[in-house]
Amino acid sequence: MDYTFKELKHVTLAELKKIAEGIEHEAVQGYTQMNKDHLLKAICTALNIDMHEHHEVIGIDKSNIKSKIKELKVKKDKILQEHDSKKLKAVRKEIKKLKNQLRRASVKSF
Repeated sequence: MDYTFKELKHVTLAELKKIAEGIEHEAVQGYTQMNKDHLLKAICTALNIDMHEHHEVIGIDKSNIKSKIKELKVKKDKILQEHDSKKLKAVRKEIKKLKNQLRRASVKSF
């Protein structure tokens, strides 16, 4: 049976041990002695399941915003060498605004 990380995360320890019982992989050896976190990681390793929770950005152009942030960071480095605190503050504020815009638009997906 195919499992996802989200499904396995909500399964009890006893059920995880039953799943590990049917897997022949070195990552799940000694599964009877593992706690839930270690067993979950071992099963995901054995079954090649991605444990990272992915986020999707909805409603904005993520690549465009990231390129603007990179340009502003280069500009920020130049301003740091010039020692102009007013321009530096404005650039940092713009970077922060763009990063917050990305965070607000991101949605968890599995």
